[in-house]
Amino acid sequence: MELVGEHGYDATTLGDIADRAGSARGLVSYYFPGKRQLVQSAVHRLMHRTLEEALEREPRTGDGRERMARAVDAILGLARDRPVLMRQHMAGILEAEGLVQCPEQRRLAELLREVCAGRGSSDLDTDYPMLRALLMGAVYAALVPGVPMQVPVLRAELFKRYRLDWEMGVPPDAAPGGTGDTDLSRFFATGSSSGGAQDQST
Repeated sequence: MELVGEHGYDATTLGDIADRAGSARGLVSYYFPGKRQLVQSAVHRLMHRTLEEALEREPRTGDGRERMARAVDAILGLARDRPVLMRQHMAGILEAEGLVQCPEQRRLAELLREVCAGRGSSDLDTDYPMLRALLMGAVYAALVPGVPMQVPVLRAELFKRYRLDWEMGVPPDAAPGGTGDTDLSRFFATGSSSGGAQDQST
């Protein structure tokens, strides 16, 4: 993730990634057939770990509206703090191969479904895809080169739709939250796992 963020997707090779991770190129290739699959899986891990961290931070809460606000702020925060990485991720999803199905993507989906359920959804099969689509659309709008929309404007629209109070989550004028932390090692520690998903990064 650091390499893609620093140099861009095209300039980053599987060999570079293996060297930075201290792993053999063959081991990386064993788990991932190509760079695209590796990067998408890693970004999905970054997203679900960031989301989970936001949902579970102190003071912990079971309030569905507050958890929805934290989820929105966590995902928009990634677009704000890691624009190169998230722009490449969105571009990769729009390629012919589409979304890579992996344990990391499924964990992200699981967390977002839980957020919808906590907000009172009676139809998760409709409400979860809608939340996902709205978040993806907001991230895309924040990252369009030349005509990006401001994250606070996108946040306001999402908060209006889900009837959330502005002071919920992490308001733009509040102290920065977890997404501003530049150290990603806590999300990619060898042997770590989340939600029972198979760890493919080792």
